[in-house]
Amino acid sequence: MSGYQGFVDERHTVLRMAGADVPEVLQNVVTNDIDRLAPGCAVYAALLTPQGKYLSDFILVAAPDGAVLIDVAAAQAAVLARRLGMYCLRRNARVTGEAGLGVAMIWGAAHEPAAGEALVVPDPRAPALGWRLYAADPRAALAQTGAAEAERAAYDALRVAHLVPESGIELVPDETYILEAGFEALHGVDFHKGCYIGQEVTVRMKHKTELKKRLVQVRIDGEAPPGTPVTAAGKPAGVLFTQAGGRGLAHLRLDRTERELEAGAARLVYDG
Repeated sequence: MSGYQGFVDERHTVLRMAGADVPEVLQNVVTNDIDRLAPGCAVYAALLTPQGKYLSDFILVAAPDGAVLIDVAAAQAAVLARRLGMYCLRRNARVTGEAGLGVAMIWGAAHEPAAGEALVVPDPRAPALGWRLYAADPRAALAQTGAAEAERAAYDALRVAHLVPESGIELVPDETYILEAGFEALHGVDFHKGCYIGQEVTVRMKHKTELKKRLVQVRIDGEAPPGTPVTAAGKPAGVLFTQAGGRGLAHLRLDRTERELEAGAARLVYDG
């Protein structure tokens, strides 16, 4: 056995962006430093509103032909492609649509998996998340690694353990602030790269305010559907999201975490 486990993530798709001006276009609009993008090294980033709210997050990967691959939630792909296309006007850059690649996650061993001709990069958010694999047939490429097939619940347990939010679950377009969602710890924002859309609000939250709400891990006694409101002594305290193995991710008001927390029929404990 290889020691790996993984699964094909059909909730994600891969866009392709090509042209000599692509690095400059992306550098001007996304939250991270595109100069870090290199073969074998992916970059996690987001696109924000001018008011600093989350629109979409994605993993950028350097393709062998010089293009940039954008690993993004399938539900966000069309909107993201249109938005990026607007920033490509009068530039040698274009979003050419889906790249014809599927995505697989693989984790559980210290060395990079061998997957034939598939493109494999470390997940830039947290080492425990392992690698992301891109191939025209990701299921066949995953089988080449010898990985045991895992359920999504196993990956969710990793996300909960390492405070990794998911597009469309903990990350809500036009609502989430990325610093409250832990993007700094996940290497998804750079404070030295220069201007990008939503930078002013993000920098102000970093340097001039103390976060009053953020994504945290909680212990759970009982069950509640993702998106269940959390209360503290009957007062609104936040929202409970992904749960796995008696733990969960919740976006909470930090001034109410010392009180008794409830989410529907579940009781929550925030350990700080």
